[in-house]
Amino acid sequence: MIVGSSITIEIGDRRLLEDASFVVGAGEKVGLVGRNGAGKSSFVSVVIGEPARELRHSGNVAIRGTFGFLPQVPLPRGLGLDPSGFSHVLSGRGLDVLDDAMGKARVQMEKDPSPENIELFSDLEEQFRENGGYEAEATMARIADGLGLRQELLLEEIDKLSGGQRKRLDLVRILFQSPETMILDEPTNHLDMPAKKWLMEELERYPGALLVISHDLSLLDRSISKVLHLADGRLHEFKGTYSSYLIQREESQVRKERVSTLEAREIKRLSTLADSMRGSTVRRARVAKSIDKRVERLESTHTVARRRERVATFKLPVPRRSGGVPISANALGVRYGKLVVLNSVDLSIARGDRVVVIGRNGAGKSSLLRCLAGVQEPSAGEVKLGANVSIGYFAQEHEQIDANLTALENVSDTVLSEESRRRALLGSFGLPAKAAGQLPDTLSGGERAKLGLAMLAAGDANTLLLDEPTNNLDPASITAVAKMLSTWDGTIVVVSHDRAFVNALEPTYCLRLPDEQFTHWRDEYLDEVEAR
Repeated sequence: MIVGSSITIEIGDRRLLEDASFVVGAGEKVGLVGRNGAGKSSFVSVVIGEPARELRHSGNVAIRGTFGFLPQVPLPRGLGLDPSGFSHVLSGRGLDVLDDAMGKARVQMEKDPSPENIELFSDLEEQFRENGGYEAEATMARIADGLGLRQELLLEEIDKLSGGQRKRLDLVRILFQSPETMILDEPTNHLDMPAKKWLMEELERYPGALLVISHDLSLLDRSISKVLHLADGRLHEFKGTYSSYLIQREESQVRKERVSTLEAREIKRLSTLADSMRGSTVRRARVAKSIDKRVERLESTHTVARRRERVATFKLPVPRRSGGVPISANALGVRYGKLVVLNSVDLSIARGDRVVVIGRNGAGKSSLLRCLAGVQEPSAGEVKLGANVSIGYFAQEHEQIDANLTALENVSDTVLSEESRRRALLGSFGLPAKAAGQLPDTLSGGERAKLGLAMLAAGDANTLLLDEPTNNLDPASITAVAKMLSTWDGTIVVVSHDRAFVNALEPTYCLRLPDEQFTHWRDEYLDEVEAR
């Protein structure tokens, strides 16, 4: 279980949370929700005792028993003794260290079968058995199959896996660890529908405590019994599923707005009455003072209704006209060592086309976009840009963002020369004014995504290459991005597993991987969009 009291979190001059207390009881499943940038990931980093250097925090948090943490962004090398997925998963129970120690003890025992060496090996072997070491491969295989991660990928080095495969590997690790408390940050990112369904069933059966950040509403509805809502520096608790939380929240909002309106009306009536009595008789002046005191009491206890969140609206500039074929590829191939990712991709994209690239994790979608964007050289073939083409690239891992520059400094001043206009642009994409001076690593995943979109809006691109642009965005922002792109006149090539987003984009063509088939879009391809 987790117990927190009097928690205050600040970054720069932003106060993310003030004097918050909460409890995640034993066996309780709690969803942590809030808009992008509200401070959810920062809150979790304080809970697990690993706050970013830029955070200032106070208060007390205690996690009783063992816990495991699933980060929003997978660690590049993992946590095992070696950089393989297998070692990373074993480290969840400390079996990588035990296995290594057993190997060394076995060698020492064979060289010198002394009682001390035999006892050391026996003790290590007993710990290995108690921690499930001899059943580890079978357990690992079951979880990997459920999450749709091919078992052979467990033996690969982590840095050779795609972003989606690394996310699944992290899920395998924490489910294999099976701690008393799990803390999960966006666990369903990169998962297809079968894997999501399997994970939801696992979480429903999980006997321990659960604290999860997710914008996946079906996950929250099926697995959550309490919601913590982080907004405007406050943490509010609601009992029940996400759906019941939304109903309770709206009812509470309507009730507070009504009470606030009635109180404000009464304050105005009494103030007007008191003002009419001033400067009159002594008796009426005394009555006016008495009314003033009533007004002061009402104002001191006046109900304040939470400001309703504004509907997100994003906008890209009108693109300048490009040539008739902005981008094409001929016999494009990508390989990493012996691993062939793309064999021979041919495509020709016309001005105004909306091309969706679909395929499972590891099929080469991100590699393709990097080659089209010119940030990676293909192993074979070539990419050609048409006349008057300006490329805007949104990378899945946000590599296009300079980690050494602030959010404001990342926004180009080529088009928006005035700083005030660049700040206004960040604000229009949902980044608060105080976030402009922060480094990208101190922003939430959703805020980094919004920064990447704002960077595109500050440029003069007429051809956009977008790799999972809606990852980590809250539902309102996903809707806003879909509307922004669907009404934009430029050319778009997008990788996305979000069915509703792709449908709203109204695609014209589709590149299906690994078949490498470039074809007119058909609505039946929507079923393949969610396959990961």
